[in-house]
Amino acid sequence: MSDPRHAEATDFFHYEAELLDDLEERTWLRELVSRDIVYRVPVRETVERARGRGFAESSFHLDETYGSLDSRVTRGETRYAWAEDPPSRILHFVTNIRVRPSDDEDLLDARSNILIFRTRQDQTSAKLLSGERHDVLRREDGRWRLLRRVVLLDLTVIGTHNFSLFF
Repeated sequence: MSDPRHAEATDFFHYEAELLDDLEERTWLRELVSRDIVYRVPVRETVERARGRGFAESSFHLDETYGSLDSRVTRGETRYAWAEDPPSRILHFVTNIRVRPSDDEDLLDARSNILIFRTRQDQTSAKLLSGERHDVLRREDGRWRLLRRVVLLDLTVIGTHNFSLFF
């Protein structure tokens, strides 16, 4: 935590959560996401401990590029995104931020835990999504941008009515 990059990563993730919670997805994409983004949520499998952590190598809930993220954001800005109109109320809780040293000063490896609290319309029970994010931030034009995100969800079955949110 004495590494100044830890504070920079924490500020980045807290600002990112604020933008996503406030439905400022266009600003998030424009200001915080690299054009070279790899954004994945692999499918979790229940496996014996000897077979690893239990994530599929080639099956994903989400496997996004900048173009597909932009398409998702653009669709949400139209009146045709019925699944999210009115929009869900979402809060991102980002904790346990860990920064890993890198030989490249322009790259920052970070891990964090995520809890997403989501309510929809007049539902009386919230949906929770939790997991661990493995991120790589890259300094571009003097500011950090998200270059790679892999979200390892704790759930094997996603109990939410759609997946039109960002981690």
